[in-house]
Amino acid sequence: MAKDFLKREENYSKWYNDIVLKAGLAENSAVRGCMVIKPYGYAIWEKMQAALDKMFKDTGHSNAYFPLFIPKSFLSKEADHVEGFAKECAVVTHYRLKNSDNGDGIIVDENAKLEEELIVRPTSETIIWDTYRKWVQSYRDLPILVNQWANVVRWEMRTRLFLRTAEFLWQEGHTAHATKEEAIEETEKMLEVYTEFAEKFMATPVIKGLKSENERFAGAIETYCIEALMQDGKALQAGTSHFLGQNFAKAFDVKFSNKEGKEEYVWASSWGVSTRLVGALIMAHSDDNGLVLPPKLAPIQVAIIPIYKSDEEYKITCEKAKEIKKELESKNISVKLDDRDTHKPGWKFNEYEFKGVPVRIAVGMRDIKNKTVEVARRDTLEKTSYQEADIANKIEHLLEAIQDNLYQKALTFREDNTTKVDSWDKFKEVLDNKGGFILAHWDGTAETEEKIKQETKATIRCIPLNSIAEKGKCVYSGNPSEKRVIFARAY
Repeated sequence: MAKDFLKREENYSKWYNDIVLKAGLAENSAVRGCMVIKPYGYAIWEKMQAALDKMFKDTGHSNAYFPLFIPKSFLSKEADHVEGFAKECAVVTHYRLKNSDNGDGIIVDENAKLEEELIVRPTSETIIWDTYRKWVQSYRDLPILVNQWANVVRWEMRTRLFLRTAEFLWQEGHTAHATKEEAIEETEKMLEVYTEFAEKFMATPVIKGLKSENERFAGAIETYCIEALMQDGKALQAGTSHFLGQNFAKAFDVKFSNKEGKEEYVWASSWGVSTRLVGALIMAHSDDNGLVLPPKLAPIQVAIIPIYKSDEEYKITCEKAKEIKKELESKNISVKLDDRDTHKPGWKFNEYEFKGVPVRIAVGMRDIKNKTVEVARRDTLEKTSYQEADIANKIEHLLEAIQDNLYQKALTFREDNTTKVDSWDKFKEVLDNKGGFILAHWDGTAETEEKIKQETKATIRCIPLNSIAEKGKCVYSGNPSEKRVIFARAY
């Protein structure tokens, strides 16, 4: 199955697109810039949702839902926010359609124009903070720890499946607090949640940091982020958590009476990740044989394929496969028994390999006789023979080993592709010939940052939280610098 797609070094962009399409993850829709997420791709997103949702609830958050539409006037209440999203907004101007009498089809009835235009949400801070004004009167009403799973629209002209689409799925957390310290603590806590998810579930190492002022979320005081490195040497922002200060509380007049009876504005955070994480998963681990999935996020962790030559052998091997399936499922392992007699075993092997199923088990007559099974690992493509006895524990440990191996492999790749540079010529040379993360000094000015972006298309991905003070000279301007930051070209 799908053995004719390009290798990564031939055309990385097409390689990525081929995996998305041929592994049955998603496809382009009739609406320009939007995608259809197919069942297998959505199953990966559901796994991500389930893990993240538990992590959110374990840290005290509850889910809610807010409207898709936002009054246009709301967006303009926070100046930086409207400036940041103005060019990406889809706007609803009319509330109904009228059939034309002249056979031209459907036309807009000008008499049905909305009194106030509605924005299809690009993010929900404004509608949520308008709501919080009604929820908050006293310090006893705080904190509010709310998350919503939703879709948003940002009108993108150049789109790529999962990575950048006009409509995408995500979660967005919005919290309200009595003090600045609590809001910052929340912002940093959620960054840690995202880091744990990326590294323990996605098997993708990330760097935690702060965004530069130019790269901050529109309306935030600080934006914290995690940055991952893809196999083509480009960075991908894998999650953001924003300290919003009192900006939205002031814009929407959200006040509370503190313990002393004094009225204060509420402090806020917001944080989110989206379906672009599916794209990150593909690019972080997949290879020239197709998709590679970490076991914790694989919809199918183990595929079992009977090997037979006759109807009688088919019955015998399928019965044994069912026994193994039941045993594995007792360990909460997700198993697909492919007993279709319409496809040959070789075709099935290729299918599950291309779809990134972590473990494949083949059961034939010889295996049954020897009380063994053939086990293939997707991450290394190695095959070995396992004794059938205690098979569930063995496969459970194998899945853990695959999860760890994928993380270590990605970590080694990042370390091998992180380079310190001290000159502008070296900066450009590494960026063009190697890519990856570049650790370089920056003078802290937006002007220098913008010039580097214009000349190289590289941006400051983050100012690492664990960065050590190190005096030096800006790689571009030569002006004094206090620490290195991470540059890269990015998705």
